[in-house]
Amino acid sequence: MSATARRAVGVIGGSGVTGIFDRGSTRTHRVATPWGPPSGPIEEGEVGGVRVLFLARHGPGHTIPPHRVNYRANVDALRSLGADAIVAVNSVGSLREELPPGTFVLPNQFVDLTKQRPTTFFDGGRVYHVSLADPFCPDLTAKAAAAGRSTGAPFAEGKTYVCVEGPRFSTRAESAYFRTFADVIGMTLVPEVTLARERALCYVCLAMVTDFDVWADRPVETAEILRTMQENVGRMGQVLAGFLPTAAAVPTCRCADALENAMV
Repeated sequence: MSATARRAVGVIGGSGVTGIFDRGSTRTHRVATPWGPPSGPIEEGEVGGVRVLFLARHGPGHTIPPHRVNYRANVDALRSLGADAIVAVNSVGSLREELPPGTFVLPNQFVDLTKQRPTTFFDGGRVYHVSLADPFCPDLTAKAAAAGRSTGAPFAEGKTYVCVEGPRFSTRAESAYFRTFADVIGMTLVPEVTLARERALCYVCLAMVTDFDVWADRPVETAEILRTMQENVGRMGQVLAGFLPTAAAVPTCRCADALENAMV
């Protein structure tokens, strides 16, 4: 457990997450990593007095599909600039009637069904097997839940996120299958969450439900997703404004110790 406050909080945002900084000066960082360039420049500013680093996951103008995001470069770039924690904002589809579009979700587990993405920093030399029994930071999760309640946008907690390769949407048979073990479905959580653990960073996912997946007998339409996102982006902004100033406080978790006893 760290005895000091977090130096900076990284925010990786999907579509619609903009304008999170307080008024004042900001900086732009263009970072090179051993895994290539991140999705785009990283913007630095403050939120409630906390140093925040923002990266658009899909790049400027949303030009990078989920299966082509350079997740390793994104996570490593934020860490190189001093981020001790990553707050991920993700759009997801719902696999449950009780999680309609517009619901905010805090997953506590995930199932990885991606197929072709580099999933680790440890490709050779030293071998590490990090634990992902509990993949999300409990400290950040509790603080995010509190921020949601305080802004009137409570999160549905304790849900399972199934991550698929994309960029296509599910077949009806796939969606029915996913409903047997998961609550929400998306394309961007993995390997971002696993890479954060390998870098001993705290990580939390703030998911916004944009649609019912195709199990609901109506094909998913991109226009519906974009409309729901626009309707709820203000609420997510309020949550971030309340959450990020608390996220830098002295953590109560052990995420920073993730590599202890993990090397073979």
